[in-house]
Amino acid sequence: MAFNGTWKIDRSENYEKFMEAMGVNIMKRKLGAHDNLKITIQQDGNKFTVKEASNFRTIEIAFTLGENFEYSLADGTELTGSWNLEGNKLVATFTRKDNGKVLKAYREIVGDELVQTYVYEGVESKRIFKRG
Repeated sequence: MAFNGTWKIDRSENYEKFMEAMGVNIMKRKLGAHDNLKITIQQDGNKFTVKEASNFRTIEIAFTLGENFEYSLADGTELTGSWNLEGNKLVATFTRKDNGKVLKAYREIVGDELVQTYVYEGVESKRIFKRG
């Protein structure tokens, strides 16, 4: 599938503003902006395994499209939600456990890049990855 492979962060757009909207403190925002994130995605039908490796942590997440699961962000924010496939785009809706607010996330292949878009409280951010 198109998402399969290892992707290394190349650049980010508006990521610090997004982290600020999420309530991440300034020190963690500065560190998070330079996390050297690498994502490895394996898709088998509706099942995905995603390994996220950064300067701060390495985790592996397994999920099935359309099924809710729990996830913690690098800053400890806990979420529950699911990923779905809409056309060629992965679309996620997560709800924060602490305040009930919604975080939307999108993953799509644009050219030879993986573009991850986050939207929270009207703030949109993009993280662009290249195959690594």
